Amino acid sequence: MTDREKAYRPEDLTRLFVERANAKDAEGLALLYEEDAVMAFPPGSQTRGRKAIQQLWEQLLPKMPQFEPEQPLPTLLSGDLALTSTPPKDGSGARAQVVRRQPDGSWLRVLDQPEFVQPDVH
Repeated sequence: MTDREKAYRPEDLTRLFVERANAKDAEGLALLYEEDAVMAFPPGSQTRGRKAIQQLWEQLLPKMPQFEPEQPLPTLLSGDLALTSTPPKDGSGARAQVVRRQPDGSWLRVLDQPEFVQPDVH
């Protein structure tokens, strides 16, 4: 593990994500996830595991613009699990993550839904 800042509140993960994404730090982003985490990205698929998540960010970050901090909604907490979410500034949907408290008291993402979009209704 590295000496990077850890999230000691579930809400810290959102701030750390933005900081590391803007620093183009794919490894740092991956370290915000548990080893077997699942991220629903790219749209329509799933990326499974910290290593695959890091590889995905290594591909995406060089092409991405700076991330803007978004104000998280109130966290839902139940024991060692929490649900964090943020409404995107552009009003395009929502982002949600299930996070788990680690033995050292820090929090990591387990499930990440980085974007919700309105389903097509036919």
